[in-house]
Amino acid sequence: MNPASSPDSPDSGGAAPPKDVMTAEERAEYERLRRHAALRQRRVRQVGASVLLLLTLLLAPLAVVAAWVQDTVSDTDRYVQTVAPLASEPAVQDAVINRLTDRVVDNVDVAAVTDSLTKALQDAGAPPRVVEGAESLEAPLRNAVRTVVDRTVTRVITSDTFQQVWEGANRRSHAAVVNMLTGDRKGALRAEGDTVQLDVGEVVDQVRERLVDAGFEKAAAIPDTDRTITLFETEELGKAQDTMRLLDVLGTWLPVLTVVLAVLAVWTAPAHRVMLMITATGAGVMMVVLLVALAVVRRVYLDSVPPAALPTDAAAAIYDTFVRFLRDSTRTLLVVAVITALVAYLYGPGRPARAVRTAADRGTTAAGRGLRRAGVRTGSTGRWLTNHRAWTTGGVIAAGALALVLWNHPTVGAVALILGIALAVLIVVAILAAAAGPTVGHEDRAAAP
Repeated sequence: MNPASSPDSPDSGGAAPPKDVMTAEERAEYERLRRHAALRQRRVRQVGASVLLLLTLLLAPLAVVAAWVQDTVSDTDRYVQTVAPLASEPAVQDAVINRLTDRVVDNVDVAAVTDSLTKALQDAGAPPRVVEGAESLEAPLRNAVRTVVDRTVTRVITSDTFQQVWEGANRRSHAAVVNMLTGDRKGALRAEGDTVQLDVGEVVDQVRERLVDAGFEKAAAIPDTDRTITLFETEELGKAQDTMRLLDVLGTWLPVLTVVLAVLAVWTAPAHRVMLMITATGAGVMMVVLLVALAVVRRVYLDSVPPAALPTDAAAAIYDTFVRFLRDSTRTLLVVAVITALVAYLYGPGRPARAVRTAADRGTTAAGRGLRRAGVRTGSTGRWLTNHRAWTTGGVIAAGALALVLWNHPTVGAVALILGIALAVLIVVAILAAAAGPTVGHEDRAAAP
């Protein structure tokens, strides 16, 4: 007897063991448990996506503001671009002209001039009427002085020279402050511990060189020591430098964190397209909230500035100039959010979305057939584009998004340009795909009776 065989084995000719078959009740219970597990998993994913979406929407306006502040505070070129228009703003120019004119006129003692003239006339024995006329010259003389000073100051402030001096002064001062706050040893102003020091080494070198050129040979022995002057000591300098470092971190990584949270929210959600549409819509709403907040802050700022200190139109021009890049970035993100939500909707099953896709397909198909009738066929290239349409479309969209990310400070115009190029490329790709002739098999079947 073969020990490997048994009465129930097929080799021994016995009957096969019965298979485990679930009953109807067991099958129903299994399906119920599976649906319950799937529903639970779906709910967990929805909760996780909702939390990530909430964090994204809360951080979105903060990320925009942090990036703007960090960009303006730490980048000298960006700061100069921000404040440069103030030198040519008419309201600001008028405020500066009036302020300088008042200072100059106040320093001119017109009363002393008229008093001296009156005394001189009295000493010379002039008639009383002439002396009284000299005493009444104070107001006309003051007006004349003011007119001359105002004309001179206006000519200087409205010239191109003032624009250049304004930009140069702001560039030097901003670079010096940034070097001090970041601990960079470049530039004349630098921080050493809790002290702010001014490096006068270049000045010492120039003075020594000019003295030697003027014939003072002993000036060459001026030592190189004491090339720095301590301006002031403060315990707050360390806090200011820490704030600057924190600002660099927030301005750089907070936008990145916000984008990562948005991507995770879309990826975690069961319905990716719907969550993408919701995320884009929410981001757009938060950008609108930020624009409204900027308008409210503008009103509060104008109400807090006394007209005697700064005219309202000049204060409004200063505020609008300082926050214009923040407004531009917010509007750009709003347009990007609207476009993203619209694209996500057009990929959905809605009737308007299907109508738009159908109209686009008909248009590109008709254009492709026109090219074929004109003798232009794309052949295998067109058929490859037809078979990989989803990949080509995704590649064009990804290329547009990458171009927008790499664009230095994109504006609404840049978004419109990239969107137009992407749409044109998609239309051309669809037409080339439609211009492909039928395959060989299709040609044979078409020629068969």
